[in-house]
Amino acid sequence: MSEHVHLLKLCVGAERVEDLETWQATARARGADGLPVHVTRMWPRREAELLDGGSLYWVFKGVILARQRMLRLEERRGKDGILRCAIVLDPAIIRTEAAPRRPFQGWRYLAPADAPRDLLTARRDDDALPPDLAAALAKLGVR
Repeated sequence: MSEHVHLLKLCVGAERVEDLETWQATARARGADGLPVHVTRMWPRREAELLDGGSLYWVFKGVILARQRMLRLEERRGKDGILRCAIVLDPAIIRTEAAPRRPFQGWRYLAPADAPRDLLTARRDDDALPPDLAAALAKLGVR
């Protein structure tokens, strides 16, 4: 059994975790089985490692704030005829400790040792901090 790995992806068009939750509640963001899907251009070469317990970590305005477990990868052909990768996600969005990230395009692999920890269960219902404040606190080492 291989050690798992995660993906890191910018949550384009979303400023907060609640924006992602709202988007994934729409029919357009879900596959035929009702699970949330994120479509990306490139197919990850490390598929087996991703599906062996990996998550998609979401970056909001330069800060990792949430993750979702990846369930499977599916081929999707767009209206333009181009074959893409659909990442089928667990519907549970798990908030994480804030971790700043520089801008990047596409997605990146994220080693488990570099992934931010999940928020404590007691803190998951706390009001979300604005991403800019969460990033500033994370840079200072405040969790």
